[in-house]
Amino acid sequence: MTDQLIANQTRDAASDALPGLTVRLDSFPRGGVAAVFGASGGIGSALSVALTDSGRFDTVLGFSRGMAPAFDLTDEDSLARAAEQIAEAGEVRLVIIATGMLHEGEALPEKSWRELDAERLARAFAINATGPVLLMKHLLPRLPRTGKAMLAALSARVGSIGDNRLGGWYGYRASKAALNQLVHCAAIELARRSPDAICIALHPGTVATKLSAPFASASGVAPVEAARHLLAVVDRLEAKNSGGFYDWGGTPVPW
Repeated sequence: MTDQLIANQTRDAASDALPGLTVRLDSFPRGGVAAVFGASGGIGSALSVALTDSGRFDTVLGFSRGMAPAFDLTDEDSLARAAEQIAEAGEVRLVIIATGMLHEGEALPEKSWRELDAERLARAFAINATGPVLLMKHLLPRLPRTGKAMLAALSARVGSIGDNRLGGWYGYRASKAALNQLVHCAAIELARRSPDAICIALHPGTVATKLSAPFASASGVAPVEAARHLLAVVDRLEAKNSGGFYDWGGTPVPW
């Protein structure tokens, strides 16, 4: 199946799924565990609900800093414990890392190099790249060796180097670009262990969440709509697509 065919079929499926219908996720073996990290966020909570409604998995677990079970992207021990908890619940079939930081407190994304700050850059990389790849470290070895399984990390189109025509947002762009490379590296290693498994980066589009709220020009779709589009992509991707970076419609995004 070509990337463009995936994109066309995914758009059709996503449109059919709205409104009121769930994505069935029939491409996954029935049973097992799905998990969402960042489950208290706008997209993460919508993904958790949609995964539960699909009825495909025996268990759907959500992890967030502000809810039990809690986790901290800057604390590897907590990430290891979360991975262990998922594995104890059953076969790990789908993990979605729906975490990310565009701004924090009063510190908005940098518009110019004059605003660059070492601590802010380190924080962006810790949340957007280092934390997610440490989750991959503990979760990818737990994916089944046979049958479709997937780890998907939410990235952003602004992390695309090839698509960057405006500049600015240094820390967010660079840390998401790093995440894309880390996903690609992990996918290559994963294929040697679990040839049916998939590791991908997904761009959800502009979604009406707290992340985009400070930017007046951001007119986003509702989180529930974004979740259904993303899961339609998840349902259609195959092992040969592992390591790719796809938008909410299933179209590959330039690196």
